Amino acid sequence: MTERPGTASEIVVSVDAMGGDRGPVAVVGGMAKSAAVNPGIRFLLHGDAAVLEPMLRKRPALAALTELRPASGMVAMDERPSHALRHARGTSMWNSIDAVARGEAQVAVSCGNTGALMAIASLRLRRAEGISRPAIAVLWPSRNAAGHNIVLDVGADVRADAASLVQFAIMGAEYARLGLGLERPRVGLLNVGIEEHKGNSDRQEAHHRLNALAGAPDARFVYRGFVEGGDITGNSVDVIVTDGFTGNIALKTAEGTAKLIGEFLSEAFRATPLARIAALFAYGSLRRLKKRIDPRRVNGGVFLGLNGAVVKSHGSADATGVAAALKLAFRMGKAGFAGKLAARVASGQPAQNGTLGHPAGLGKGA
Repeated sequence: MTERPGTASEIVVSVDAMGGDRGPVAVVGGMAKSAAVNPGIRFLLHGDAAVLEPMLRKRPALAALTELRPASGMVAMDERPSHALRHARGTSMWNSIDAVARGEAQVAVSCGNTGALMAIASLRLRRAEGISRPAIAVLWPSRNAAGHNIVLDVGADVRADAASLVQFAIMGAEYARLGLGLERPRVGLLNVGIEEHKGNSDRQEAHHRLNALAGAPDARFVYRGFVEGGDITGNSVDVIVTDGFTGNIALKTAEGTAKLIGEFLSEAFRATPLARIAALFAYGSLRRLKKRIDPRRVNGGVFLGLNGAVVKSHGSADATGVAAALKLAFRMGKAGFAGKLAARVASGQPAQNGTLGHPAGLGKGA
């Protein structure tokens, strides 16, 4: 295993091996998939050396790209963020973030406890200038030309006052500029209806502030007003802004619905001999549909608003899901995404170049 983080031409991703429901097996499997299709990627792998060393020995190609850094413990998936923050120093999660804070890696990736990860990242990386509350943004399959919308916040903090919602909109728009290559992203504020009078006081206030911001001569986004749940997968906006409580519920509901549709289709095409024959003729179309709605292939929530890049993989992610999160991290590292986002949000200057590439690429392998 290499003793160096990487050269100037390489992107180093710091990986928490011990987080998530599936543990190191899924993480190392995802690393192997990612390494095979992302030239120039290297890893700092944090976790239990006794567990990880045998896994790396079985994958010599991956081992050559990986520096294993033993960690003395792990943050449990059900651990309270406040408790984790007091006791996380030296764990695989803490060390993975610490490597980014020290400049040893460009991006950190973890499948672990979301609340604890955000708390540790906020402490070690600090909030970017002018940001009061970070957010987690995800790419959501949609009918837009890019194939995805950006939704935030999906779980960084269940609270969000009017000022936070406005900041989420600004960060989401800049993410869309960098990640989707959109000159003037269309932003919508998730609400219980599109009518002007609907929504709580925070959404009403955020709505008026966003209208004012978007009406300025140097506005960097178009504000489309209130949107509803059905617009998350539609093509009327590119960025959907909401609080972490609502966003997380919407995300989990969508993932569950995608899984249910897949199961229903499978049952339907196995129901009768004639249905099995029909499935053979429709095999290519069914595979394309499965890939399009498979949540593993767009796995990875980006922490926005910090002085450093962090990707939160779904806790239940398998190797395919982890590989997708690592691919997103690799693209972010190549683009210098975190620094550019923080600078542009702070300075108010529009993005010029350095997009992450077509986001649909996240769904193509690792």
